[in-house]
Amino acid sequence: MSNLRRDLTVLIKMKTYCEKIKVTLKRFKNDFNTFLKDDDFKDSVSMKIFQIGELVNHLSSEYLEETKNEMNWNAIRGMRNHVAHGYDIMDSKTIFNTAKEDIPILQNFIDNDIKRLSMLENLKEKKESQEDEEEEFKKIK
Repeated sequence: MSNLRRDLTVLIKMKTYCEKIKVTLKRFKNDFNTFLKDDDFKDSVSMKIFQIGELVNHLSSEYLEETKNEMNWNAIRGMRNHVAHGYDIMDSKTIFNTAKEDIPILQNFIDNDIKRLSMLENLKEKKESQEDEEEEFKKIK
């Protein structure tokens, strides 16, 4: 699998987790007090944030370098580590604010980049197809 295809696949998975966070927040009416009291709500959001951070580790180094000025991948990884290793002492307000404020920004970035990478992939496939046709034509000559 090419890096382009892999990055696109990872971004699509990340988008799914962003959407699930949005649905979960809506289900609980974006209420911070409910978040504080309801462990299922807190666990659900925290695990999805964890998964997003985990997926960052599967993006190619080229992609991370190319997009580092647009998205703070280290902060996303850091949040994953925070959830993974410090859950008992996690600041609920930080988790909630990440879900409510940062995840929509990430999802918007991902939506735009999925479109961009899909176009690049289509161009790459067309170029490869054209090169294959040229090779076949040379064989016929």
